[in-house]
Amino acid sequence: MMAIAPRGRSAGYDCDVSARLCRRKMGSETCMKPKVALLGAGGAMGFAMARNLARSGFPVVAWNRSSEKADPLARDGVSVLGSPAAAAEGAEIVITMLSDADAVLEVMDGHQGFLTGAGGDSVIWVQMSTIGVSGTEHCAELAQRKGLIYVDAPVLGSREPARTAELVVMASGPADVRGTLEPLFDALGKKTMWLGPAGAGSALKLVANVWVVTVVEGVAETIALAEGSGVDPRDFLEAVSGGPLDLPYMQMKAKAILEHDFEPSFRLELAAKDAALAVELAEQHDLDLPLISTVCERFAEGAVRHGDRDMAATFLTSAPGAKRRQRA
Repeated sequence: MMAIAPRGRSAGYDCDVSARLCRRKMGSETCMKPKVALLGAGGAMGFAMARNLARSGFPVVAWNRSSEKADPLARDGVSVLGSPAAAAEGAEIVITMLSDADAVLEVMDGHQGFLTGAGGDSVIWVQMSTIGVSGTEHCAELAQRKGLIYVDAPVLGSREPARTAELVVMASGPADVRGTLEPLFDALGKKTMWLGPAGAGSALKLVANVWVVTVVEGVAETIALAEGSGVDPRDFLEAVSGGPLDLPYMQMKAKAILEHDFEPSFRLELAAKDAALAVELAEQHDLDLPLISTVCERFAEGAVRHGDRDMAATFLTSAPGAKRRQRA
């Protein structure tokens, strides 16, 4: 696994950060929370994360390509700014939560990117998008060139866990910034895993995503077969309910499919991208994984028509004529 050390950082960096964030007043020490810039604050994930950070007492500035999607954050005290460069002013931590590696690199290092406005090499870059191992390597190399401290921290969870601050943060990067980032991660999730050098978090995220997308495709095809062969799919769900074959996540996605409720918790288009990243990782390690390769192709096919719907809409590729089912 890749390990890129932050340029100019020593094991005592966390002490330096703590000293910089603390102010002494009348003989007592008051620690101030670091200013956070969140780039990609208009998406379902980024919006909820920015709001939860602000409600936890962090000073937050935000940027989103479509600013109107992030504007409601102002009610929670978040300043929504016009460019990543503007968001960089005074920021001590920058979080990127965007669709893919190209978007992340553009927002950080492109025209009016964050790095054009960043005010020093002490900024911690917390990259929380799902961009794969290769994308993470590119970001870490950029951080090293520019003197930023890079932390790879994708999350497990979608819209609702983001809203309720119950994400699982899969963090990897320099050990000496953990103390600085733990309060931030605590504001976003229910659990933080520290996994080693930068890149380990993204690798685990892809492993987890293989399980997620295969469960969703599996339940979609199970329901399609049941309905197509005259079996009530609710009978299948009842048969496995409460036993070793049951899964709460499967039950949740099955309910959405049966009700044709494809309001996106996680869009099919993004799930197809994540599946492709897992296939790429498998190929890099000479692994023959036909199941995830097939799911990747299936999701990509479904995303052409249903990309903005929840990934459970992969069901519509198997059963395009299916109607919402109501039990007699």
